[in-house]
Parts: sequence; C-alpha cells; structure tokens
Amino acid sequence: MIEARHLRVLRAVAATGSFSAAARELGCTQPAVSQQMKVLEASVGTPLLIRTSREMRLTQAGEVLVRHATGILSGLTAAEEEVAAIAGLRAGRVRLVSFPSGSSTLVPAALAALRAAHPGTRVSLVDAEPPRSVEMLRDGDCDVALAFRYDSVHDDSTGESTGAAAEEWGDLVVRPLLSDRLVGLLPEGHRLAGADTVSIADLADESWIAGCPRCRHQLVDACEKAGFTPRIDFATDDYPAVIGLVGAGLGVAFLPELAMESVLPKAARTVTVEPAVRREIVALTLPDLARVPAVAATLDQLERAAAR
Repeated sequence: MIEARHLRVLRAVAATGSFSAAARELGCTQPAVSQQMKVLEASVGTPLLIRTSREMRLTQAGEVLVRHATGILSGLTAAEEEVAAIAGLRAGRVRLVSFPSGSSTLVPAALAALRAAHPGTRVSLVDAEPPRSVEMLRDGDCDVALAFRYDSVHDDSTGESTGAAAEEWGDLVVRPLLSDRLVGLLPEGHRLAGADTVSIADLADESWIAGCPRCRHQLVDACEKAGFTPRIDFATDDYPAVIGLVGAGLGVAFLPELAMESVLPKAARTVTVEPAVRREIVALTLPDLARVPAVAATLDQLERAAAR
C-alpha cells in the first residue's frame, strides 16, 4: 500500500536530486529519507530511483509515481482542509426531519440560532411523523429526527404516569426536549367551552376528530381508560383542519399544546383535560452522528429552543 508520507518523500527527492537535500526540505534526517524510500520501493515492487556516484535519477516507474503524486497529495490536502472546516463548524450539512407542530415551533428558533452561530452549516428540513421519521434516521435518510412518543394517562396529583408508551429507541441517542400536554378543543358554543377543567369522561357522547395514527391510538387509549370508546367521525393529520372542523361544531378533539402555539383557533375553545395526557418530545440521532460537530450543535439549539 502506498502511503501519502512516502509520496511526499519521493516528490522531495525528485525535486532536490538527493536524500540529504530532501531531508533538509522535509525537516528530517537523511537516514529517515533513505529508509522511507526503501519502504516505498518494497510496496510498489520495483526500483524508483537509480543511484550512482555522480547523480540520482528516477526510473520510469518513479517518474510515473511522481507525476501522480502531485494530484494525489493536492487532493488529500483539499480533503483535509474540508474535513477541518466541517470539524470546526465552518462548513457542514445536517438533514433534519420533524413532525409538523415541531417544524412550526421548535425548529425555526433552533435553526435561526444555529445559522447565527455557525453560518457555514447548512440544514435541510423534511416533515415526517414518527415512526416514519425514526425509520428515516435508521435508514440513513436524515441526521436528526425530531420525534415524540406518548405516555399514557397521567395523574397530576402524583405526577406519575399510569402507563408507558412503548417505542424502542435503545439504539439511538435521545435528547429530551419537553413534555407536551394535550388540551381539549371544543366548539365555542359547547356546553363545556367555558369550563376551566373537563374530565375525559364528560366527553363520552361526543363526536371526535382524531389526528395522526399515533395520536389516534392515544386518543382511543385515553378514552377507554375513562370508560368509553370514542366515536371518531373525522381523522386528519392537519391541525388547522382539526381546528376548522371543531370550530364548525362537527366534533371535539385533543391537540398538543405545542400545536396550538402556531395556530389561531377560530370559533373553538381550549380546555384543560383531566386526567392529563402528555407526549414526550425528543431529538434523536445515531451514536456516531452525535459526535459530528454540526449535528451536536443542532441538538444543542433544539434543546435551547424547547427551554424558551
């Protein structure tokens, strides 16, 4: 195998015409130059230099290798400089995937702060709900996934969860961001719209509007724990559509508080629902990617955005 350090020695010998002159140029000893040339010739399996008492000149193989060495070494230098720029956050790319309510709330502040601190780092964004976003991370289609998973129903008197939402993230680096409580969304003319707190059981006879498959499963789970199975008449992943359907009096819904931050309810009212239902919002990446400076900086900014 030809090593770059041997190519540098060969090029110096060819340029200076002697081992001693090459040693002075490279800042090493003449025996070290001689030894590295022997190793290089052994690697390629043919002499590269012709040594006489009067001169030292390249063989045909030596001329070929010197000709290629310039391009190889310059390419290696360029690669080292580019890697150093990425390591120093002067350059780099992060592919981020996020669920919609995260994209409209946490992501903008995080990416604006990242751009201000490291303008050479580029971030792309694609929307996807978990578990699809987690699959994309494992498949190498993104570097960071903003995701969520539900606890089951919480008891606010103890602060403890009465169940656990199961999803295997054991192979990933998990950066917790925040706990996002779900709120009830009722038409403004609903009999409970003015209440401070509403029990899930109080909504047993309502028509429901459900969200993504994971959110729909959590809705059914929470209602069944309250003693009834919800009648789901509408299902949509689009939060403004949910709010519009509720505002038109077509049903009630559970929505995350985070989703409500970026949408102005019209003809609908939010109420606190008991027992509490929350989802854990996290940023995920792979262990090796977590050591990449641009990825680590993105995780840090997402955490700061969630803390505001």
